[in-house]
Amino acid sequence: MATTTVISSSLHLPTPTSLRPSQSLYYLSLLHLPSLQKSHRYRHLSPVGSRQKSPTPLLRVSAQENPVKKPEPMVPPYNVLITGSTKGIGYALAKEFLKAGDKVLICSRSAEGVESALQSLREEIGVQHVWGTTCDVRVGNDVKNLVAFAQKNLKYIDIWINNAGSNAYSHKPLAEASDEDLIEVVTTNTLGLMICCREAINMMLNQPRGGHIFNIDGAGSDGRPTPRFAAYGATKRSVAELRMQEVKNVVVHNLSPGMVTTDLLMSGANTKQAKFFINVLAEPAEEVAKYLVPNIRSIPANGSTKPTYIRFLTGLKAYSQIFSRFAFGARRNRYVLED
Repeated sequence: MATTTVISSSLHLPTPTSLRPSQSLYYLSLLHLPSLQKSHRYRHLSPVGSRQKSPTPLLRVSAQENPVKKPEPMVPPYNVLITGSTKGIGYALAKEFLKAGDKVLICSRSAEGVESALQSLREEIGVQHVWGTTCDVRVGNDVKNLVAFAQKNLKYIDIWINNAGSNAYSHKPLAEASDEDLIEVVTTNTLGLMICCREAINMMLNQPRGGHIFNIDGAGSDGRPTPRFAAYGATKRSVAELRMQEVKNVVVHNLSPGMVTTDLLMSGANTKQAKFFINVLAEPAEEVAKYLVPNIRSIPANGSTKPTYIRFLTGLKAYSQIFSRFAFGARRNRYVLED
């Protein structure tokens, strides 16, 4: 299941018609949208091909010194593993990696979902470089078996994307959330993410090429409140804490797909405010993946060893689209009819 920012009916926003452009900055802050300021924690990614490589410094090593052994160069095609990848943004990412010539391993809790996704990918892409297996990221043995499956069929994994996540399709205040929903959200988004990171790191530590892990964030990851899905927001806040830059041979990055028109997002399109922002800011999973995949692939291609935060919906882009809506009526009723 794809991890996606969800607009909840509890957001205390005025009706879109009562908003002035100057007010939009405040109300936008109630949503999960990145600020215009760059985080000090990560190197933010510029568009592919826009960066110039700095000259590589010369390293002098005497006969008595032992040179530091560096990972082997990581050249395409890449071996990619994506959790929660039988639908939504996970499926779209898998498709784009396959189009780029990479080998992809998809997984999901549902055996039927895995089989259906495998068939669709092979029919759409026309290649056989895709594998699939069941995996419940909440269960340690399942993730260990996923690693074993990957090593058996692909030998190694260059790029591991932790996309599996859940909000239990629940849009209720914390006080009304059931035990089952809280357990589902917390065990999938927090425990599952930690288990996957642990197993991915242990596998990649022993790979000559090393590896890159990408964790997908969501609403709440920046610390802003998510009153109608508090458990989801709290779990996504923990994503930023799994940076682990000091892990030898492995680099951990963050991905922010923004608002994606998946089932998870559209299930919350039941208020004026939600419909307004979905129409103005959301994009189909296919469009988001077309942006993310080239930027993800550029990181190992450039030999980067620094944590990177790749964002599809930047603050500037969001504010620009909101302004266009107020000024020109752009994107009205694009996905859902507004009242």
